[in-house]
Amino acid sequence: MTRWVAGLDGCRGAWAGALIDLDDPARWRCGLFPRIVDVLDGPEAPVCAGIDVPIGLPDRVSGGGRAADRAARAFLGAGRASVFPVPPRAAVYAASYDEAKALSRAGSEPPFAPSIQCWNILRYVREADDVLRARPDLAARLHEVHPEVAFFRLNGERRLTAGKKGPARAEGLSARRALLIAAGLPEALVGSAPPPGVGTDDHLDAMAALVVARDIAEGRAEPLPKAIERDSYGLPIVIWAPAPLAGAPTHPACREELSP
Repeated sequence: MTRWVAGLDGCRGAWAGALIDLDDPARWRCGLFPRIVDVLDGPEAPVCAGIDVPIGLPDRVSGGGRAADRAARAFLGAGRASVFPVPPRAAVYAASYDEAKALSRAGSEPPFAPSIQCWNILRYVREADDVLRARPDLAARLHEVHPEVAFFRLNGERRLTAGKKGPARAEGLSARRALLIAAGLPEALVGSAPPPGVGTDDHLDAMAALVVARDIAEGRAEPLPKAIERDSYGLPIVIWAPAPLAGAPTHPACREELSP
């Protein structure tokens, strides 16, 4: 019996995916998948999948976002705006951006409205939420991750000096490949060309999610925060980080829940 794990990252209305067999790491594949269930119900039927999308939507948000959002920002340090505050459930399902902003302000304390960047990815959030509410059993296999959290941990809890976009893109992508290989992914996988329709940065982010999924499956990943809340549908509100590097202390954000 094989034990596959998967990593998923939203990409152009679909999902960049990377899968590997934990018992035979030479067996792996990458692809562009139209739907989340195409991976979970696919031939590999991964026992664990990390996905870069918010899971668990509170009816009301306080303190500038979900506890998981606040914990991830604390983990990464000041100025890491890529961990956006997830708006309340009603705003996620709004029919328009203006409606989403109004519903978010009404359902948050202090009031906030989602950015246009957040609004543009809410279709991914709705897909994950719809899947998990329709099939609650999948909550044991599908887990929220964040590539920046993963790479920060894999880099010894230090920021990468080069980004994955912009003038230092080549350096940033090379650094991320090196971290994925050091984390135990096969060089052939990390060096593989992105599948058609998948950008190189999304390809590597899917692999970062794959590393976290592996660590979750092996019981080594850490939750942000440790005290896991649940939404009104029972879905967990937590962002998973990879296992700490050998000898490194656990980050405080992994050890305790942050106050609102």
